[in-house]
Amino acid sequence: MNELTLYTTTWCPFCQRLTSDLDAAGVTYVNIDVAEDEAAGEWVKSVNDGNRIVPTVKYPDGSHATNPRARAVMRKLDELAG
Repeated sequence: MNELTLYTTTWCPFCQRLTSDLDAAGVTYVNIDVAEDEAAGEWVKSVNDGNRIVPTVKYPDGSHATNPRARAVMRKLDELAG
């Protein structure tokens, strides 16, 4: 996987803020709504101690973060880019 993936819901204000901030910064990502994708929701639970916490971010290297700020996401992407 070579892309940034966001696991979100449409009703989550933290998800809305993260996607808005990443959009404003020109960061590209794949957005998966866990309310519509059961397998995605199960993955989110698997990395959050059984809780479906959104937003959860999966980075291109396979690592993940729960409810990160856009700045933290961009910093991680910069680190991965070298």
